[in-house]
Amino acid sequence: MAEDSLPDKEPKPGDKVHALYDVRVEITAVLGTADMPISQILKLGRGAVVELNRSVGENIDIHANNRLVARGEVVVVEDRLGVTLTEVLKIGQTLKS
Repeated sequence: MAEDSLPDKEPKPGDKVHALYDVRVEITAVLGTADMPISQILKLGRGAVVELNRSVGENIDIHANNRLVARGEVVVVEDRLGVTLTEVLKIGQTLKS
């Protein structure tokens, strides 16, 4: 594909989608989940370990405004955690999850 046929990265002032570029979206990376009774939760203290439903190396779920949109791997970027996207889900896939 020729470079001149690619869509512009920067929105043009007349574009209808231009208004959406400043809309804030909350991104959440879900490492895993756990179900436990309240009695067990009340016994948790400092240093307690809660076992999640994911294995080490398994992809995590990425949500945008509480909707599953992608899957990825946890990475370390300097002294912070980050996520490398490994799969961006299509609209039909997000509705199933």
